[in-house]
Amino acid sequence: MEHYKFFQNRECEYFPCHETDKPEEFNCLFCYCPLYHLGKDCGGNFYYTDKGVKSCVNCIRPHIKDNYEEIVKKLREENN
Repeated sequence: MEHYKFFQNRECEYFPCHETDKPEEFNCLFCYCPLYHLGKDCGGNFYYTDKGVKSCVNCIRPHIKDNYEEIVKKLREENN
């Protein structure tokens, strides 16, 4: 049940787009992080480059299989 919370595209040329020790649990559902726009309040493992660009190269928060509910909750809070 709840298959809508997980999607994986192993045929993607970037799969997995972040280093992981559990590629079988890597969730591609949020391929582009829906929390990116929150800047420093996204809650992920990011840093700002010398040019001021937010880099999420070290963040796998949206790709962790069990984080669907947490991300959706954060998006709902943002919209209220």
